[in-house]
Amino acid sequence: MSKLKVILSGGGTGGHIYPAIAIANELSSRYPEVSILFVGAKDRMEMQKVPQAGYEIIGLWISGIQRKLTLSNLLFPIKLLSSLWKSKRVIKKFKPDVVIGTGGFASGPLLKVANAKSIPTLIQEQNSFPGITNKWLSKGADKICVAYDNMNRFFPEDKIVKTGNPVRQDLLTIEGKKEEGLLKYNLDAQKKTILVLGGSLGARRVNQLIEKELDFFQKNDVQVLWQCGKLYFEEYKKYNSQNQIQVHQFLDTMDLAYAAADVIISRAGASSVSELCIVGKPVLFIPSPNVAEDHQTKNAKAIVDQGGARMLKESELDEQFQDVLSEILVSKTIQEELSGKIKTLALPNATSDIVDEIEEILKK
Repeated sequence: MSKLKVILSGGGTGGHIYPAIAIANELSSRYPEVSILFVGAKDRMEMQKVPQAGYEIIGLWISGIQRKLTLSNLLFPIKLLSSLWKSKRVIKKFKPDVVIGTGGFASGPLLKVANAKSIPTLIQEQNSFPGITNKWLSKGADKICVAYDNMNRFFPEDKIVKTGNPVRQDLLTIEGKKEEGLLKYNLDAQKKTILVLGGSLGARRVNQLIEKELDFFQKNDVQVLWQCGKLYFEEYKKYNSQNQIQVHQFLDTMDLAYAAADVIISRAGASSVSELCIVGKPVLFIPSPNVAEDHQTKNAKAIVDQGGARMLKESELDEQFQDVLSEILVSKTIQEELSGKIKTLALPNATSDIVDEIEEILKK
């Protein structure tokens, strides 16, 4: 094979960007000579994250359709045409052997142009309920890598391969790291530790809940490692070190935070869910209701239906949170059952399996 050229496109959220970078890293390790270009949406977080990971990125003028009439919606047809035109120029100049989309609006125009030029395409869908872009692209794609069962409801069955979602490789080895995690975060080995994750920016409703339940945690003598997110740190840092509570803007050593935890309270974004399956600790999901197609609830439900986690909707928190959490904290049987079942849903080789599928396409 002559020098391999690959375009990766995906963004808008970390859930689309992280898998794209993981795939790029795996391709680079297999093909040191590979030439990789990212295409994202201007003004979105991929324009920072991708260069930080060491890759070149080009931005398209594109954004999603809002649910209400806005100026952005009125501009959508113009943005789409502009992005299709720029995608044509990018593909003509770069001449990729394959184009990979991991979701988000920028991947739409780019993969459409690739399809029109008969360049092989692969889609990686992280969620149990796909977004508009990937549904739109699925008919033209050569392969669709998914993380959940029953995706033939949305995609052509003969194109689907269940690979799972790429995750941080350091999570595969958290087994022996509990002591290191307790030490790193200065936690008491005699007490139960609850890890609270609301995503990198934070989750308002989850943070409000933790603030409201501080007395409950104290009464139950549990310590809380609380990642409140960068939008909320100023508001909540006052609770730091107060009665075994630690407030962090973000956690830079997630493997150690996971290793130290006895129970995890988390949002249900696709990459978080995939990580938590590998981590294999008891989880209480609090899905965000503010995401497209309510896909976090669907992601969490896919695990809960298999007996691998508990879930509370935001509207149920005031009534049921203490009961549900107490039940998990108190019962060793429930802890073991949740841990055992969520682990069976883990797909730790996702990145490698996705790149295997890319190689298959290239052979054709």
